[in-house]
Amino acid sequence: MSHSTTPVRALSLLAAVGLMTLTGCGASASSGTGGDGGPVPGGTLVYLEHQAHDSLYPPSAGFYPNGGLVNNVTDRLVYQDPETLEFEPWIATEWEVNDDATEYTFTLRDDVTFSDGSPLDAEVVAKNFDLYGQGDQDRALIVSEAINNYGGSEVLDETTVRFHFDAPSPGFLQATSTINSGLLSEDTLDLSLEGFGPGNSTEVIGTGPFTITEEEIGTSLTLTAREDYAWAPPSRENQGRAHLDEVQVSVTPEDSVRVGSLIAGQAHFVRYVQAQDERQVEEAGFTVHAPQTNGVNNSLSLRLGNEILSELPVRQALVAGIDRQEVVDTIYTDHYPLATSTLSTTARGYADQSEHLEYDPERAEELLDEAGWELGSDGVREKDGTPLTLVVNEAAPQPRSFEALTLISQQLAGIGVDLRILAADAGTYAEAINDPDQVQIYHSMVGRADHDVIKSQYHSQNRNTLLNRDPGDDSVQDEELEELLEEVASAAEPEDRDEASAAVQAHLSEQAYVIPLFEEPQVYGTAPSVHGVAFESVARPSFHEVWLDE
Repeated sequence: MSHSTTPVRALSLLAAVGLMTLTGCGASASSGTGGDGGPVPGGTLVYLEHQAHDSLYPPSAGFYPNGGLVNNVTDRLVYQDPETLEFEPWIATEWEVNDDATEYTFTLRDDVTFSDGSPLDAEVVAKNFDLYGQGDQDRALIVSEAINNYGGSEVLDETTVRFHFDAPSPGFLQATSTINSGLLSEDTLDLSLEGFGPGNSTEVIGTGPFTITEEEIGTSLTLTAREDYAWAPPSRENQGRAHLDEVQVSVTPEDSVRVGSLIAGQAHFVRYVQAQDERQVEEAGFTVHAPQTNGVNNSLSLRLGNEILSELPVRQALVAGIDRQEVVDTIYTDHYPLATSTLSTTARGYADQSEHLEYDPERAEELLDEAGWELGSDGVREKDGTPLTLVVNEAAPQPRSFEALTLISQQLAGIGVDLRILAADAGTYAEAINDPDQVQIYHSMVGRADHDVIKSQYHSQNRNTLLNRDPGDDSVQDEELEELLEEVASAAEPEDRDEASAAVQAHLSEQAYVIPLFEEPQVYGTAPSVHGVAFESVARPSFHEVWLDE
């Protein structure tokens, strides 16, 4: 089968914009073209980020503050069109995949360099994927969740590299297009986990259109355009240097400060515009962008290892007892469609599971009655002296998590369930979320535009959000789920992967393991002076074609 070229402190407004002199990036901007009708070169884009990054090691870069940086300082072998999700050449000019997806051969461009001047060749590409596919325990560098069954690399010549897999790995082509596979220089690949962390960002060297030239830990970063960049994906309009000179990334946790800075003309581009602020941004003449993340929906995972949740009727009662439509209508906007499965409707392999997700509080009460959970005098059900009390984690990266969980807690109280929320800043948080007896319900999502995303979320050796694998003794409770997830990652043909993914979604629904809430976007706001806004396939910003008209 051949494929080819066809806890951060809130910053004041003054600190957030770094005392920079900004000219007219508010609503008074002009029509959107330069004097010759094309992009205007130069300028500094002020980009306000909700949270500080914590790692630039690509396999650990799924956190959006990480990925937004990695996306702009690294390139990938293959480009995935964010609209069609089709694959195109990038650093690889062509590729071949054998019939059972156990061997991939890539032909590379011969004119690409890293920002330190070192050349990109087959040897360094092989070194990248040997690290991402195998990890390095001694340096605490994890295996990429995007790469399955990796066997090793083979350098055929300076511009040809072949990758071998111990079992079919049909998701590998898409994996080579993700930020988790961002290409790094040979010296960068020798860094420890700490070397990829805050304070060392300027030492992380890629081939991308920007380099990190300044950093203040937890506060700001400067991305500077590479003068010699000339290897964008062929379908992109800008084939050379970025239009901007710099991107000033400022960490600004306070929602009101980010939105206020944008509207006041002190910032150009902000991430994490909360649902309640969208109207204010639009009414001020600014643009709200809400690209979808194309993966596992914003959901509640029910930990089957907990004694209470080990009972299927209890899990089914929780599903029936939550009015998901009310949550969406009350807390969010039209940019957050109601989920109809574990996967987004835009995700590869999506299968509608609406029949298992209906709101039916009467049925929920019947299920709890039948399971022996009796209503107590305080309105909370109990069984054998144990109250029906459950804990859910507040998910700081997820939009309005606390507000949504508060409403869900009120809904569940109506059927006799006491749902408590573990705050994201709790001192016990990191330990508690890995213990099914401390946090029984886990709030999360994950974006990736490939079938493998569902395995990334639920497999015991990946994110393990259901805690199907007990972290204490490594025992696995639902072996059938493991096998279904592994089939998604190993079926060679797309139609077989669709079927395997649908089987996983059906199993998760029938067993009431997951309560999907909504299809999660990433929501940004931009000033009228900002043009060329683009995102990669799971909604991380791409600054290469952005330009300012001020």
